Amino acid sequence: MVLISGRGSNLQSIIDTISDGSLPAEMRAVLSNEPDAYGLERARRAGVETRVVNHRDYKSRRQFDTALMNIIDEFDPGLVVLAGFMRILTPAFVNHYSGRLMNIHPSLLPDFPGLDTHQRALDAGVKEHGASVHFVTPDLDGGPVIVQARVPVKESDDADTLAARVLEREHVIYPQAIRWFAEGRLTIENGKVLLDGMPSLDRH
Repeated sequence: MVLISGRGSNLQSIIDTISDGSLPAEMRAVLSNEPDAYGLERARRAGVETRVVNHRDYKSRRQFDTALMNIIDEFDPGLVVLAGFMRILTPAFVNHYSGRLMNIHPSLLPDFPGLDTHQRALDAGVKEHGASVHFVTPDLDGGPVIVQARVPVKESDDADTLAARVLEREHVIYPQAIRWFAEGRLTIENGKVLLDGMPSLDRH
């Protein structure tokens, strides 16, 4: 199950890796909080069932999250993937899917959690930037990291060029992390992700 809010470029990378046989997983549905999200069209073209839960139809975040959970649980997914899902989820939602809720964030966590990561990286003058795939916990962008991709920050970069370069790497590491999960190779121990029993970030 994949949750989106926008264009769905990471969704497309997951669809493609499932289609070419390199990701041993089934995408049961794509759910969006935005009725006009282009990612819904990507899912339909791939023959994946789609659902919409418009957050504007709910008076509270709790009510919205309850509606989300009800639909997600209809599909009984082994993993819930956030791919550009632009809503902060309640602790009740996160805990309901503990250990099987994954997100990708456009920074090298724990650096630059939250929004506007690329401009913030430029403003901070860092030499490297990138993306992180992590399990989701109630702490915003604070869950244990599975894998990261690093890109150099160039003197000529602006937020858009840096974002584009990071996004290319996102399309590689997100399907990779999902593959490891599908193959049963990921565990969490003492707040750290292990890949085949060894710290995943030490190996990649």
